[in-house]
Amino acid sequence: MNIVRLHPGKERSLLRRHPWVFAGSVARGGADSGDTVRVEADDGRFLAWAAYSPRSQIRLRAWSFDPDQRIDAAFIAARVDAAIDRRRALGLDLGACRLVHGESDGLPGCIVDRYADVVVLQSGSAGIDRWKPHIVAALRAALPEVRVYERSDAALREREGLRPATGWIPPDGGDTAVEIVENGLRLGVDVATGHKTGFYLDQRDARARFADVVRSQGLRRVLNCFCYTGGFSLAALAGGATEVVSVDSSGTALDLAAMNVARNGFDPARTRFVDADVNATLRDLRARGERFDAIVLDPPKFAASAQQVERAARAYKDINRLAFHLLRPGGWLFTFSCSGGVGGELFQKIVAGAALDAQCDAQIVARTGAGADHPLTLHFPEGEYLKGLLLRKD
Repeated sequence: MNIVRLHPGKERSLLRRHPWVFAGSVARGGADSGDTVRVEADDGRFLAWAAYSPRSQIRLRAWSFDPDQRIDAAFIAARVDAAIDRRRALGLDLGACRLVHGESDGLPGCIVDRYADVVVLQSGSAGIDRWKPHIVAALRAALPEVRVYERSDAALREREGLRPATGWIPPDGGDTAVEIVENGLRLGVDVATGHKTGFYLDQRDARARFADVVRSQGLRRVLNCFCYTGGFSLAALAGGATEVVSVDSSGTALDLAAMNVARNGFDPARTRFVDADVNATLRDLRARGERFDAIVLDPPKFAASAQQVERAARAYKDINRLAFHLLRPGGWLFTFSCSGGVGGELFQKIVAGAALDAQCDAQIVARTGAGADHPLTLHFPEGEYLKGLLLRKD
């Protein structure tokens, strides 16, 4: 077994059971990409078993902190089974659900999402790539009714020195377009071409809440920005909105959003889809004096790294400032950030600054995040990437 020794004092994160060790903490030792290594403090104390990634700044990702643990196929299968069992115990609908959520399920860098009869595997680390055949075998054993599709094409694989990998994992195949049911609504998902693994499952609870707010508050005119395939638009229609304007810069996504409206039997006259840049559209709507009862801002990640946080903060402030201008008094704003480098406290400060610039105030009615199928652990705060504020404009 290869041994990796850390510099003095660099063992603190592992002692707190944080699963990452950065390259600068490693004093000596190494292994091939994806190999399991024994991680030791500078005095030789055992710290963890971890996957080694020679090309990544995250040099080590911990599998286990138990010195007697054996990292083998049985270990991997047990972790997959435990992740699925957690979702079952919570009563979640496994037909549209994240089944494995990386570090929070003890499989660092591994994402598994299920859409109807298709399970999508995304490998984002060297260790997961090494054990990928065993993860697939465990998924097939636990869920024999599903097909397995790989979407290991995220940019983070480049930082691991890994090439993109996409496509059906044999012997599976067939149509990559499926239909899921979320909160009673039918949505089309294409696992081959959709964002991330095909859809944004992490917003399921927020979409349900949005539908409830639209219904309970009698909101009629809704603007959904960065709408993708229309999840929040469908929620607004289900809540009784009479006019929903959906904006996105992807014509393909908007086509699927329109199809989702049709497949749920909503009157298309209640919807309008705008293929355009969101910032430009917000400015145009403001110039025309438009007003809305509710606005959703669910943008893509603005900060992919800590170095981009300042630029991201300006972008978040700008769109939220424009949204406050477009809200009627008493209107509702659902605003989100999925940038891991922008914490919840900073995000609130950004939105507060936007309200100040718009010369208005708003109350925080609720804070939202990813659903229960995207669990958080006490030892890995980086897992809390999605932050949301439900605001009512005074």
